[in-house]
Amino acid sequence: MSLTVSNDLLDRAREGEVDDAAFVACVRDSLPYAWSVISGLAEQRAASGSEFADNLVPPPDEPARGQLLRCLASDSMRGALERHFGVRLAFQNCHRVAVFHPAATEALAEFTSPRAQILNQKPELVDC
Repeated sequence: MSLTVSNDLLDRAREGEVDDAAFVACVRDSLPYAWSVISGLAEQRAASGSEFADNLVPPPDEPARGQLLRCLASDSMRGALERHFGVRLAFQNCHRVAVFHPAATEALAEFTSPRAQILNQKPELVDC
């Protein structure tokens, strides 16, 4: 299961739409490792003023790796976090996550290119 959903939030979803703030809080509380990586990168990118910031540190264990994969593979979670942090998210493998300024379309295109994906490959990442 990707998220731990409170009964209150589940009831709200049954009654109608769930706002981004409630959904983002659910993601934050359910996937703390993924949240810490993404929020840290968003802060780093904003503080530096750069087009993007990326993570090169592998997750400490499989549960943490799973959090990143679940968070970034979900269109709804990914979209909510992009709106919340005002960034575009991208990832190349089980740990190389990046946040981009929305206007950094060239940098995003390079990061998500087949060339960048190939250059990012290492034997130790085959099973990540």
